[in-house]
Amino acid sequence: MKFRNFKLVGYVIFGRGAFNQLDEILAPQRRGDAPMIFFVDHFFQDKPAFTARIPLQGRDKIVYIDVTHEPKTSYVDRLRDELKAEFGQVSGIIGIGGGSTMDMAKAVSLMMTNPGSSADYQGWDLLKQPGVYKAGIPTLSGTGAEVSRTTVLTGPTKKLGLNSDFTPFDQIVLDPELIKDAPVNQRFYTAMDCYIHCIESLEGTYLNAFSRSYGEKALELCREIFLRKSGWDDDADEKLMMASYAGGMSIAYSQVGVAHAVSYGLSYLLGTHHGVGNCIVFDKLEEFYPQGVQEFKQMVDLHGITIPQHITQGLTDEQFDKMIDVSLGLAPLWENALGKDWQQQMSRERLRALYERL
Repeated sequence: MKFRNFKLVGYVIFGRGAFNQLDEILAPQRRGDAPMIFFVDHFFQDKPAFTARIPLQGRDKIVYIDVTHEPKTSYVDRLRDELKAEFGQVSGIIGIGGGSTMDMAKAVSLMMTNPGSSADYQGWDLLKQPGVYKAGIPTLSGTGAEVSRTTVLTGPTKKLGLNSDFTPFDQIVLDPELIKDAPVNQRFYTAMDCYIHCIESLEGTYLNAFSRSYGEKALELCREIFLRKSGWDDDADEKLMMASYAGGMSIAYSQVGVAHAVSYGLSYLLGTHHGVGNCIVFDKLEEFYPQGVQEFKQMVDLHGITIPQHITQGLTDEQFDKMIDVSLGLAPLWENALGKDWQQQMSRERLRALYERL
């Protein structure tokens, strides 16, 4: 038996107001006059009170990241080229936002030091060099992007992450105040990414005590927040932020499963955002996760959330085939969900029928 030597995030700070310590956290990482580049979710572009808190020094720059669509390898490459043309070298890249913004920060950090296109590194352990310093600061919680060893990107032929030991952040800043004003629907969809991580991890074939310990805690926190609380409060923000962290850790030695494998195909073809895409798929997965889906539907009803329906109506055979190709290319996810003989269980016809129900 050979065990994965798992790379963790370098430093973690948690607490209300922790964002105010960002200047002193970054100070030792500055390299001469090379700037820190702050990737900020475009949600904050018209919120000067927030951006004024970012501790800019010297040639530092804020780059607003357009998260209208899921991150693309072409977007990563363009930002890398622009930063190299303007500054040559940078001291680091700081991602402030949801999972897409944090993934962009990780990806561009890596591409500042690795040649070619980010599409060349979609897969497992293909990167050869560590990136520049990178820090993640979530303003939405649920994806686990703050702790994961991947950065999920849509490339020319597939949606697949840059999975490597070089991908995790050097620093994360977990400040529950930053997720306080998240839009209700967006908060729910992103939080459900965490819930679905836990169900897929805890019911997967890759599970061990390491993953189970984190997954069970994250699941307990999700249930407390979304099933037992009468309203949203500061305590919910704190618990959701920790559920996201623990949910991300739960797949360190495990994997996600059917919902993510199917959702990747949706996202590649239709541009469906990751959180809502997972919800659209999970809503129809009773045959794989009966108890989890039943509980998910309770949460949806309790919080008055609408899950989009019939989004694959009218697609062509060619479009269905593309989604199926992308999905079946995610072998570790299917193996975790269904076992080593997953290819015998998940035929193209069965997967097509599942896509048609969405």
